[in-house]
Amino acid sequence: QVQLVESGGGLVQPGGSLRLSCAASRLTLDYYSIGWFRQAPGKEREGVSCISSSDGSTYNADSVKGRFTISRDSVKNTVYLQMNSLRPEDKAVYYCATDLRKFRSCGSTWSAEHRYGYWGQGTQVIVSS
Repeated sequence: QVQLVESGGGLVQPGGSLRLSCAASRLTLDYYSIGWFRQAPGKEREGVSCISSSDGSTYNADSVKGRFTISRDSVKNTVYLQMNSLRPEDKAVYYCATDLRKFRSCGSTWSAEHRYGYWGQGTQVIVSS
């Protein structure tokens, strides 16, 4: 069974950095587009970033552009979300997800939650002084 596992969350001060990891078992992540989402308390889950399988193109929500970077490590079969200049409003549970459609690009629907059928359990990020 496909399993995605996030890690790397924690408590960080405003302006700090964290790197989240999304690792997979029984799945070669290079073949699939991987999205990062987050859900803050009392809010809906929102798309943060996506990296395409087809050409490695990346997409980011406006709220994180210039601060967050998504990337892959094929050897480690892991997708990362490097988060810099963190703000209190970045506090949320962060999830990685895939739609398990080989070689599909993130495309214009990358942030549509319903597109993704496989999710990790999430990792908590708290930004506070």
